[in-house]
Amino acid sequence: MVQTEQLQDELRSALKEVFGYSQFRGNQEAIIRNLMSGKNTFVIMPTGAGKSLCYQLPAIVMPGTAIVISPLIALMKNQVDQLNAFGVNAQFLNSTLTKSELNRVKKETLNGQVKLLYVAPESLTKDDNIAFLKDAKISFVAVDEAHCISEWGHDFRPEYRRIKTIVDQIGNFPIIALTATATPKVQADIQKNLHMEEADIFKSSFNRTNLHYEVRPKIDAQKQLIRFIKNHKGKSGIVYCLSRKKVEEIAELLTVNDIKALPYHAGLDADVRIKNQDAFLNEDVDVVVATIAFGMGIDKPDVRFVVHYDTPKSLEGYYQETGRAGRDGLEGFCLMFYSPEDITKLEKFNKDKSVTERENAKLLLSEMAAYAESSVCRRRQLLHYFGEVYNDNLCKEGGGCDNCNLPKEKSFEAKEWLLLLLQTVHETGQRFGADHLINILRGTTEQYVLSYGHEKLPVFKKGEALTEQEWKSIIRQAMLYGYLDKDLENLLSFKISEKGYAFMERPTPVTFTKDHDYTGAETELIADDSENAAHGGAYDETLYEMLRNLRRKVARQKNLPPYVIFQEPSLEEMATTYPTTIQELAQVNGVGLSKAQKFGKPFVDMIANYVAENDITTAADVVVKSTVNKSKTKIFIIQQIDRKVDLEEIAEAKNLSLAEVIEEIEHICYSGTKLNLDYYIDQMLEEDAQEAIYDYFLHAETDNIKVALQALDDEFTEEELRLMRIKFLSELAM
Repeated sequence: MVQTEQLQDELRSALKEVFGYSQFRGNQEAIIRNLMSGKNTFVIMPTGAGKSLCYQLPAIVMPGTAIVISPLIALMKNQVDQLNAFGVNAQFLNSTLTKSELNRVKKETLNGQVKLLYVAPESLTKDDNIAFLKDAKISFVAVDEAHCISEWGHDFRPEYRRIKTIVDQIGNFPIIALTATATPKVQADIQKNLHMEEADIFKSSFNRTNLHYEVRPKIDAQKQLIRFIKNHKGKSGIVYCLSRKKVEEIAELLTVNDIKALPYHAGLDADVRIKNQDAFLNEDVDVVVATIAFGMGIDKPDVRFVVHYDTPKSLEGYYQETGRAGRDGLEGFCLMFYSPEDITKLEKFNKDKSVTERENAKLLLSEMAAYAESSVCRRRQLLHYFGEVYNDNLCKEGGGCDNCNLPKEKSFEAKEWLLLLLQTVHETGQRFGADHLINILRGTTEQYVLSYGHEKLPVFKKGEALTEQEWKSIIRQAMLYGYLDKDLENLLSFKISEKGYAFMERPTPVTFTKDHDYTGAETELIADDSENAAHGGAYDETLYEMLRNLRRKVARQKNLPPYVIFQEPSLEEMATTYPTTIQELAQVNGVGLSKAQKFGKPFVDMIANYVAENDITTAADVVVKSTVNKSKTKIFIIQQIDRKVDLEEIAEAKNLSLAEVIEEIEHICYSGTKLNLDYYIDQMLEEDAQEAIYDYFLHAETDNIKVALQALDDEFTEEELRLMRIKFLSELAM
């Protein structure tokens, strides 16, 4: 298969005529030449770098048919449709074909008409397909999404591990394996399974310079999501969720907030999925809310943002999904909402897996949590994960990340702790992972420490001044900055690098940073900073004070406590979003249409004048319209109250506690729906008791229930006070 000058000319001609490109990108030409010379080829290339062309172009030029093994039917269809549109005869062989279609594809392949035959790994294992492929003239085999082979990867498919055995039954062909994500461990596993240890490896940089990476705490995530997307108005984006239910919920939320969005997940009918996918590709909608399967092989270059509403299961999956933004080389924004609770939930999902799968999944989740919580440059973390050496100026050269663009003053001198860590790794024979090392450093006498006699080591308990999380952060940064390496044979243990040994011989000052605290007080601060960065500051303090004074004035006129008019969080939102109509005001949290109509006119008039006088571009589009009133539970409760059904019966019917029902009623009331609970309250409280509570709320400065309990000397229960507060607000504020 020696290439001739004529063949090289044919390559360049096909590149221009079929794909419309005048020149190759990156390693493409070298990869294609290597494959066409009959050599096994391993390609590690990030999403958007032109991976598919590396096997499509040689398949077109070479005689015979190339087999392309692909994991998803949607992926096959998309690529086959594209190639057919280019005038290339490409077909797929999978379970969606009828018998007549299957026979047609086989006939065209045997006749040499098909240049690329896409095959699902499950279809490849069928005896009749193996027999058919033995009779076909095969040019080479391409294994796309090759990371599916590895048990250490983020998307392991058992069928992929049988590929080499099946291919050997069909014939002896060169193999090209391609993946957009492969850690050093996964890379080695792919090569071993495909018997490609000698393969020429072409690894492109994983650095996507045009992408900006940001992680925000999952606080008021729906509101943050609406604000973010409306700041990217008219641009294409993908929002990833982990469950089908969440996909539907978020798609509906976006739709009611005037964002063109559609859901995509495996639970939808196939025709609906195709319709929604095509709507996104054809720009009939701006946003697709999807489970992770969406986007694999989808050739849409102008996706401007990718949002992970839920924390992903692995850094590999996260990287691959974010890679669907900015494939045209222009800006792409990658936002992830993170909560430690997401990691806990994902760990619970793994409880029914085998021990090996459970341990692998736990390792992947720990890497994901470390990425989110670390205050180190996110680009550095991603590239290190894929075994790539980091250049300190990458964030300055490209899209950047939140940790570099909005750094926190959290650095500390780590020389003493790093030296202690390296000594511990050395004294334990470089055979142990983070948990064991931390137990030694903190002086924990658990069974494994005792069984190895590590409580007798000089380093034992010398690091007790630091918490477990602080030591995990130091270990992570020791790896990121090259003092420690992962052992590829045992990913749970560490090796000291040359740099680490040099440091041990001559310690020098080292600066590390503290992790973000997503469980404590810093969480609110991070959220505030993120909002300020995206939207130019917190609420308008001048307007806020004006609105408070107006509220005081209106309250005096109506002889009501100020909180009955609007509560302070509502005023803060008004001073952030500048609603200038009753309809916009009604969307502010805690207002609702009824209250907006009753009290809102002087407020929107004041805001409109303030906006005009100060030449402010209003941000009313950040108000989140809620889908809450569409909730079946809430509709049921409203209907039952209209029928004067006791709240205990409502609770029993919906399998809720009485407190939960009252909480739902409060949400309904605060959303602007007036409820009449007199029939129920009259059974609970005598008239004079009702008057006493009513009079309290009428003159109180706050409607806080704890304050009310104290003020009324615990004479009434919390439920009684909450119900009376609902009655009070329904009668006076609605």
